[in-house]
Amino acid sequence: MPRRRFLQGTAGMAAMLAWPLGANAVVKESHLALPLSSSRVDNKFELTLARTQVNFSGTPASAITVNGTVPGPLLRMHEGRDVTIALTNRLDEVTAAHWHGLKVPNNMDGVPGVTFPGIKPGETFQYRFELRQSGTYWYHSHAILQEPAGFYAPLIIDPQEREPFGYDREYVVMLSEWVDTPPEKVLANLKKVEGYYNDRRQTLPELYAELQAARSPQEREAIWRERLAWARMRMDPTDATDGGSQWQFLVHGQRIQDNWTALFKPGERIRLRLINASAMNFFDVSIPGLELTVVQADGQNVRPVKVRELRMGNGETYDVIVKPNERKAYTLFAATSGRIGFARGTLAPELGMEGEIPALGPRPVRTMAEMAGAHGGGHGAASSTPAVTTADPHAGHGAAPAAPAPAAVPADPHAMHGGMKGMDSMPMPMGGMTTDAGAGAVKDRLAYADLEALTPMRLPAGPAKKIDMRLTGDMNRYIWSINDKKLSQASFSMPAWASGWRSA
Repeated sequence: MPRRRFLQGTAGMAAMLAWPLGANAVVKESHLALPLSSSRVDNKFELTLARTQVNFSGTPASAITVNGTVPGPLLRMHEGRDVTIALTNRLDEVTAAHWHGLKVPNNMDGVPGVTFPGIKPGETFQYRFELRQSGTYWYHSHAILQEPAGFYAPLIIDPQEREPFGYDREYVVMLSEWVDTPPEKVLANLKKVEGYYNDRRQTLPELYAELQAARSPQEREAIWRERLAWARMRMDPTDATDGGSQWQFLVHGQRIQDNWTALFKPGERIRLRLINASAMNFFDVSIPGLELTVVQADGQNVRPVKVRELRMGNGETYDVIVKPNERKAYTLFAATSGRIGFARGTLAPELGMEGEIPALGPRPVRTMAEMAGAHGGGHGAASSTPAVTTADPHAGHGAAPAAPAPAAVPADPHAMHGGMKGMDSMPMPMGGMTTDAGAGAVKDRLAYADLEALTPMRLPAGPAKKIDMRLTGDMNRYIWSINDKKLSQASFSMPAWASGWRSA
């Protein structure tokens, strides 16, 4: 297990470790990241959840920590082995762990009250399962709002067989967010006012100026129609994220000024295991001056594709390889898709160096055409016509074809389908994604269509069972549901095996 910063450690030690600061620590130096090779592979782990005071903003706040840290400790395992993870709950509320992306028995994962009763305060539960895969993953809470409060951490599974790509050293890069306001209060605020943290709304004087600047009555009418359409949906074109300026964005629990630093020797191939542990934000990740060769997505080997930037949705992981040839510092830049902030780290030949931090860029202003494209193709689909009013150069994260794609092309699995009140009449073009670079060239941005598994998945012919499930919700009231029912309205019985759950 790699060295990590304990939140209540001293400032002198804190300056040299890769994990978060104590509540009273003073930042004076860069924070050294340790390569994955320094961590130990094991099959038995002990984790303890507790409330711990942290300080990411200059004001002490309470976090849920795993073994005293945010993020929690890296768990490094080996494919094919059985693992045991003892999770002790020192909180005053029920908890549970989710092994994100892992194939585990249903009774070794899940939400309290759905697949098992949960781990009550003071109890220890033994998670046991066989590792049937390899790659970059993470674990986090599946109870209440504990994940954004700090219960998340990386999980790496070494493969049984040799990987189809080479590298000289590797680092885990976990991106996340923090706000001092407790998650329960954040949710309550969003339920009261859907855009509670949106300080980027268009004002009446701005709308008036836009109408005055219109070059024709038709253009003025189009502006007005679009504003009415947003109002009917009870949405705002500037509300690209639920967060605001109060949020901090972190690399392995390190703030911008902490300068999380991963070392390299010029000419080395560096593998970066990127994880988006943010609860509310997508990240556009780039390293100016370096190409990112994507070799894994969500733990699965893919045919290598070179890009300058990739967008990471919540919970996604990407493994990329970079090759810095110059003896200089490079900035790992992770801008939120809503441009409310960014996280940054540094790749450098020695500690204390810093690369230039790119401009964050203008905040996005969405159009109706983009909304239609985003709901049809999501992570890579954009409007079929240019959106001149969109400031965000990353809008759409790729370009969708103007005409619907052939039926053989699967729809984006991350797209949102159905159930949003006020959106039923919106056009929903479906289709795959393309990029603006030719085959074998470096692409400006990664799109899902660029990802091709090295080992194709072969599914059995025909479904064994069909289940109709619609993800639904009311964006104005900030209510999310399945088939128009919230969890509190759903009726289900606890599986018979649930009574067999035992604490250690």
